[in-house]
Amino acid sequence: MKHETTINSRSEYLKGFKDGLPIGLGYLSVSFAFGIMAVQKGIPPIAAILISMTCLTSAGQVAGVETIAACGGFAEMAVAQLIINLRYSLMSLSLSQKLCSKYNMFHRLTTSFGVTDEVFAVASARTGEVTPAYMYGLITLPYVMWAAGTAAGALLGNVLPEIVRSALGIAIYGMFIAIVIPPARRFKGVLVVALIAAALSCVIKFVPLFSSITSGFSVIICTVIAAALGALLFPRPTEDGEADD
Repeated sequence: MKHETTINSRSEYLKGFKDGLPIGLGYLSVSFAFGIMAVQKGIPPIAAILISMTCLTSAGQVAGVETIAACGGFAEMAVAQLIINLRYSLMSLSLSQKLCSKYNMFHRLTTSFGVTDEVFAVASARTGEVTPAYMYGLITLPYVMWAAGTAAGALLGNVLPEIVRSALGIAIYGMFIAIVIPPARRFKGVLVVALIAAALSCVIKFVPLFSSITSGFSVIICTVIAAALGALLFPRPTEDGEADD
């Protein structure tokens, strides 16, 4: 029985490992761009690598590096990270409904670290229950390639020509656009919220009255206001097709 369980766990891990390969390959290029950006902002290469090894959140890492570069405070950093990464808690709560009975508290705590947008989507779409072995396999390559890409960008970025570094430096922002476009095409509220956040960011950046607002608090202000307006103007429909009260 124990031998059979070991074989099943190995098979589940390999299935997850295979499903995580496309995610890892996608993370490799984006994290390479993050490594370049972090070093350009004055972050030491080893610090950039450690950030990716301990955080695994693209938007949160970019906001964190911007806050560090702007000499922001701890409170500013904490609030920004809370708002940006709160979605992972919601994803984990949703994913918990698919976990098998072997998923004890230890497995929940360890694998929750690897829950990203893409990992959540793949795990949620899987037929049947999600086992601990499958989840460990699913997050292995995304984690390794995210850290490896950051290391390559941070350590080798200076070797590349300036024009290549500049192009790769904006690649991570291209990823954010790619995340927004698909849902924006299906639901105009997403597009409006994104445009509101972009407009607010431009106002804070270029209007002298708001020049004292740091980049970290700018992210917080834009996120909260845009999300609140989105909830008011475009309430999520209920199952019967009517908006929630």
